[in-house]
Amino acid sequence: METTSRVGAQAPAAEGGQQFLIARRTVDGYLRAPFPWYGLDEAFTGARWLMQVGMAADGAVEHGSIGHGDEPTVRNEHVAGSADEPREKFAVVVTVAANPSRRSADGTGLMEATSVSSAAWLAGVGLLSFTWPGQMDHSLRDDWLEQQTETAWALADDLGGSEWSTLSLPVDGVPASFHYRESEFGWVLAGSTEAGVHLGAYGRGMSAYGLGFSVVKDITAYA
Repeated sequence: METTSRVGAQAPAAEGGQQFLIARRTVDGYLRAPFPWYGLDEAFTGARWLMQVGMAADGAVEHGSIGHGDEPTVRNEHVAGSADEPREKFAVVVTVAANPSRRSADGTGLMEATSVSSAAWLAGVGLLSFTWPGQMDHSLRDDWLEQQTETAWALADDLGGSEWSTLSLPVDGVPASFHYRESEFGWVLAGSTEAGVHLGAYGRGMSAYGLGFSVVKDITAYA
């Protein structure tokens, strides 16, 4: 995959979603980005909230996430609804700068390009951040996360594989093609835009088929 250290993605959240709460950033990080942020379009009328941004070693903002709907917690036997009707309904949109291969800020190395696979990886790991099979013993949580994270990486690196299907969704009002997959924990999709960014998204309880994406006109309104 063409990405740098998996685009600076962090490991999935700790038990209870504590890492998610601690890692939430103010709007300042979003305002530093040299690229436009994307969220769900105006057809979505629910709550919207900032999550976190990812930065390169030189402090440049490379990606970030915006949530829509219910703020998720880790899905386990205490918080999950039935398989047919999840308790939480949310969708998270991940914006990734479409960067070419480039020199690092200190000139000592080469930073690899980002791609649609980068967006798919970040979305896959994002979904894992709020996932925990209810029947799993607490002591096995870390091993499960490591295994599933590697699986998400492999899937993102093979967008033409059988695990993915194609889904057409509007981006700024224009139909765009996305790679899409579902699992027992939710769905993940990834694609590109004409605005120079790649998009990833993940969610649970909200169908991906009716979603649309558009540029966020005022990111401060989400703070």
